Amino acid sequence: MNSKQLLRTGGVILLTAAATVALGALLVRDQMSRHRRNLFSPHPLRRLAALGYLSNEPASIDTALLLRDFIAWEPRPLLKSRAKALLERMEEALATRPVTTEAI
Repeated sequence: MNSKQLLRTGGVILLTAAATVALGALLVRDQMSRHRRNLFSPHPLRRLAALGYLSNEPASIDTALLLRDFIAWEPRPLLKSRAKALLERMEEALATRPVTTEAI
């Protein structure tokens, strides 16, 4: 009986831990998707979160152009330098991307 109770307790603990991790992942994903729209927010932390979101996105010309606009607009040097580093990384990724001749 004691080993059954230990197994049940262990299962409940494992299930609780898995549920906590899943909930945490959902909350983080929700926050990231919310903050991706906040690149030009009046709140610096939201702008930082938006930059974090963009850093995980695949490099695209539209995102690079958006970052150029953000760098010209951003008054805070810390956020501006983070955006510049992200833009440089995206431009490098775009430069090394193979050129396709497919029509859209």
